[in-house]
Amino acid sequence: MPGWVKAAAAGDQQAWDLLVDRFGGLVWAICREHRLSDSDAADTVQLTWLRLLENLGRIRDPQRLAGWLATTCRRECLAVLRQSKKTVPTTADSLDLVMGGSGAADQDVLATEQRAILWQAFTRLSDWCQQVLRALILDAEEGPPSYRLVAAQLQTPVGGLGPTRARCLSQLRKLLDGSGI
Repeated sequence: MPGWVKAAAAGDQQAWDLLVDRFGGLVWAICREHRLSDSDAADTVQLTWLRLLENLGRIRDPQRLAGWLATTCRRECLAVLRQSKKTVPTTADSLDLVMGGSGAADQDVLATEQRAILWQAFTRLSDWCQQVLRALILDAEEGPPSYRLVAAQLQTPVGGLGPTRARCLSQLRKLLDGSGI
């Protein structure tokens, strides 16, 4: 990967594509953590990649590129949230402090119930959505999968994976909203 950063900085399009494939899932996941709308998330992802492009020659330690991208993306997300006057989501730990928290046993039971509801909702998705989400999210062992590999596996255009994933996650979210999660 360090070679990819240097090559991309030198203008190698293939190296840039490899960086985007390798870290694209990370950038999108951070936008989802901040609960940005689809359009705000897309803008934030583009801004994050633009910031990398602007600073590519200044990256001193290519091994830390994931952290640099994560920090940059979080800053862009917070800027979008500030501009739209939305609230920043809190972590479960900070909610426990405010709400008085619950015992570890209660949390384990709740997590188990929520996982069961999640899987029930997942099985109600179309076969296509299940295949896409499995390939892009569940089967990813070493970080975000390559969109090119997943597209080849599913025999679909690379450019259609992101929007398809968004639609499938939206359907899953609607099913879960009806379940109380």
